[in-house]
Amino acid sequence: MNILFLCTGNSCRSQMAEAWGKRLWPEIGFYSAGVERHGLNPHAVAVMGEVGVDMAGHKSKMVDDLPDVAFDYIVTLCGHAAENCPFFAGGGTRVHRGFDDPPSLAAAMSNEEKQLDVYRRVRDEIREMVAGIPGSLED
Repeated sequence: MNILFLCTGNSCRSQMAEAWGKRLWPEIGFYSAGVERHGLNPHAVAVMGEVGVDMAGHKSKMVDDLPDVAFDYIVTLCGHAAENCPFFAGGGTRVHRGFDDPPSLAAAMSNEEKQLDVYRRVRDEIREMVAGIPGSLED
């Protein structure tokens, strides 16, 4: 089974989902990409590191950067990606599982610890969704 997590910039949510997938389900192929390239978010890397998930080797990718893989599921994690999800020749079931955008919410926080708390909450919500795969991807 191969699963692609897709969000706008492949900087935070899709990266965390890919990292959780590789940690929790090593027998499944997990990938992430964005419809744009925003670079890897350092706060996402930091909060994943807090729970022992290393994202040091990750980089922001666009769909065109992915290897030629047939995806069983294409999971959009934000509304923009769901609306702009590219066509995949191999098909795959498209599923939307929206999560808050940590950088947007954190910008309104008064200090770095509160900002990181937003990332931690979304990290944990994504982990819960990924831990339930494949059932969490069924409508």
